[in-house]
Amino acid sequence: MYFSASGVTVAPWIPPLVAFGISFFTSMGGVSGAFLLLPFQMSCLGYTNPSVSATNQVFNIVAIPSGVWRYYREGRMVWPLTWVVVAGTLPGVLIGAVVRVAWLPDPQHFKLFAAAVLLAIGIRMVRDLARKKPAAAVTKTSEQRFHELVRVYREQNAGGGDAASERLPAVAVTHFNLHRLGYTFYGEQYDVPFWGIFALSFLVGIVGGIYGIGGGAIIAPFFVSVFGLPVYTVAGAALMGTFVTSVAGVLFYQAIAPYYPGVSVAPDLFLGLLFGLGGMAGMYLGARCQKHVPARAIKWLLAVVLLYTAGKYVLDFLR
Repeated sequence: MYFSASGVTVAPWIPPLVAFGISFFTSMGGVSGAFLLLPFQMSCLGYTNPSVSATNQVFNIVAIPSGVWRYYREGRMVWPLTWVVVAGTLPGVLIGAVVRVAWLPDPQHFKLFAAAVLLAIGIRMVRDLARKKPAAAVTKTSEQRFHELVRVYREQNAGGGDAASERLPAVAVTHFNLHRLGYTFYGEQYDVPFWGIFALSFLVGIVGGIYGIGGGAIIAPFFVSVFGLPVYTVAGAALMGTFVTSVAGVLFYQAIAPYYPGVSVAPDLFLGLLFGLGGMAGMYLGARCQKHVPARAIKWLLAVVLLYTAGKYVLDFLR
């Protein structure tokens, strides 16, 4: 099948299938999977125009709501964190879109930029994961206790399905102002600086706008490794922030397209829709299964995927 807006020829069942497989795993870490769809489109489909970034964001718009809805039903949406992320990333993603079209239209230069971003995040995550804990540190984290509680619920409520899952402890916000944001998760208190989250979100928005991912793939690992927040509580906020900024990104790419008549800037809506439909199913199932997967395994998954993608981009650039 030929997609005229992007110039891509591919069987219509391939985009949703690929998106389903990617989103199922990445959504567990609060990542939509768009950062992996981009190399697939560029390397496998030969879609290297700047509009590939906008098409990637169309995928986010279609796919993300199902995952957010699942986290919301289970009481794991930290709404104040979500709105700070949105407020910071929204202006950043618009700036990033301009940078992408005006200064990074060349696919080789763009791949090198993307590799640098992903490599920095991946190395940071591996370093944190590889850091040995003191032998005396035997106190279980909230994530470990939460995971054990899920296992107990599954054993006690075999066949209970969603009803059993929704009785699990929910996130409780304790304070939220222009200085600090705090919440509890299964008996453990978390407190982060408002302006620190906002500044990080703004920078992530710029990078995400350039890359075409909305920022979730970048901000979720930072929340976990820099601010020490549990991955079970940041996933929903990261996905929701990515959704809102992706809507703005697509509209902005569409609006500036007439000012760049010689460059493909507007998204391929139909191709993005096919990716999004597969991502919608994968993201819902991934959000549903996340609580059954150890947090450390999810973090390793994110780290390996980031480093693999970065390495591939570097090799492509050197060639």
